Amino acid sequence: MTETRYAIRTEGLTKKFGERIAVNSVNLQVKSGTAFGLLGPNGAGKTTLIRMLVGLVHASNGTIEVLDHLIPKSKELALAKVGAIVEEPRFHPFLSGRENLEIIASLRGRAAMSRIDDSLERVGLIDRAEDKVGGYSLGMRQRLGIARCLIVNPELMILDEPMNGLDPPGILEIRALIRSLVSEGKTVLISSHLLDEVEKTCDEVAILAQGNILASGSLESILAGTNGIVTLRTSSNQSAVEVIQGSPLVSSVDLDQRGMKVVLSCSDDKADQALGELVRTVVNRGIDIFEVSQERASLESRFFEVTSLTRGQESDSI
Repeated sequence: MTETRYAIRTEGLTKKFGERIAVNSVNLQVKSGTAFGLLGPNGAGKTTLIRMLVGLVHASNGTIEVLDHLIPKSKELALAKVGAIVEEPRFHPFLSGRENLEIIASLRGRAAMSRIDDSLERVGLIDRAEDKVGGYSLGMRQRLGIARCLIVNPELMILDEPMNGLDPPGILEIRALIRSLVSEGKTVLISSHLLDEVEKTCDEVAILAQGNILASGSLESILAGTNGIVTLRTSSNQSAVEVIQGSPLVSSVDLDQRGMKVVLSCSDDKADQALGELVRTVVNRGIDIFEVSQERASLESRFFEVTSLTRGQESDSI
């Protein structure tokens, strides 16, 4: 059996600013060769966590291991194989995109210099490489930040909101780039608030709120156990609501112009059986069914479910 390798491992990782706990005893495991999404509302502690991973902020407690090296003890060895964007990437505005990359590459050696054109090509900036960065949009600076990561040929890329400021075609290109990097065996950690994009891009995710990891694992495991959701359109929606409202199979029913949205009381993996029983109940009451559709649980719905529980607990403690 092949042993699982981890690009990032933390144990009991904690950061305090005075009395405020920004990151609270976080245990994080990011498998090598995957795209991993770090999700959380503003102020959740995502950027503080990333800053600790790259040695910009010292932890108050706990351990950090990046590419089998302890941070900060072996920071230089670890970060030699890491490309990172922390918050908005910054560049010299009066220099061109290429010149900015040349400054970084000159510190990394001849091999890094030889990768500049390829890096610019991969992020779609080769045609604007000679333009001054001061004229770049936020999205273009984000792309240049990713190119800056690529010139070191990293094993691990840590990207803080990499799709911020990108238009839809740009988001598609960065998503494809991330997946291509993973196919090459690289590991990519993404911090993002774009839940739909994380769901389409990442293999595994962790949901962070108030400095705590609330859920972590593969997308399948994160979404497992969420309630099944069904949309029904019938010959008499109001009558159908009255028929199914008291059923033990149904958690809630909402009626709108398109039909009924039914939240089943069972988890997604048992939704098919419950839906069959529900349809039979409605048809046996003489109501015709015109449309039935099931909605797959989304990362967005799971995210709000998990983080709302935390907000509720916080309100109860006030």
